Amino acid sequence: MKQSEIIKTMSSEEVKNQLLLSQSFFFLFSIVLSYFLFDHITDWFFYFKLDGKEILYFGVFSAIIIVLLEVILYLFLPDRYFDDGGINEKVFKNQTIGNIFLIAIVVAIAEEFLFRGVIQTTFGYVFASTLFVLVHFRYLKKPILLVLVIFISFYIGYIFELTKNLFVVIAFHFVVDFLLGLFMKYKK
Repeated sequence: MKQSEIIKTMSSEEVKNQLLLSQSFFFLFSIVLSYFLFDHITDWFFYFKLDGKEILYFGVFSAIIIVLLEVILYLFLPDRYFDDGGINEKVFKNQTIGNIFLIAIVVAIAEEFLFRGVIQTTFGYVFASTLFVLVHFRYLKKPILLVLVIFISFYIGYIFELTKNLFVVIAFHFVVDFLLGLFMKYKK
């Protein structure tokens, strides 16, 4: 059975819970991997810098620009180009704003800890960004969604290379997911 068919049989609450469960696995996996891949577990904390300018400029502002570009594409291209099997709609359409916030922050933290904090710092920018794209496999047969996830993945990796700051990429990822989640919730 395809992922999109399974999603259709699930309630919005079940989809939210499964998403949070999978993200919890990513987070725990990143902790375990860091134990084996880093000389000292405290090496990881080097990548957490509360630099407000970096977080705003590279994280928040650039994410808002990306979201605006995506929304423009959504408005001018046929809906079928953005159909991921109804998964994003099921995840966000019937959620409260608080749940969308929760989903976006959990996903941003879990995925950026794993892909940038562990994989990119150990195996490099291209490997981490490519793996991030492959994990979002439901977009692989949708050219517009695939181009978007490739661009975003490599852009997140690039800003991490530039800043070496996990707070920046978490902020970027959160803003993109939260704003696009709100867009999915309220779009007609």
